[in-house]
Amino acid sequence: MIHIRFEGRSLDIAENQLGITASMNDVAVKERVSQHLDVHTNRLSAYVVDRRPSGDLIIRPQAVYG
Repeated sequence: MIHIRFEGRSLDIAENQLGITASMNDVAVKERVSQHLDVHTNRLSAYVVDRRPSGDLIIRPQAVYG
């Protein structure tokens, strides 16, 4: 499962729907997600791809503390 948090929205999408595989690097994952969201890839440049032990991915903005 891919969980995406983008501009106030949360989406859960199956990996195969986006064509994402476990071997893809973060750049490739962000490219697929940006295509799905119909936005330019640079809109996700500050986003983090969090790989969970379950195999799920979370694409989210970087957390800012302080």
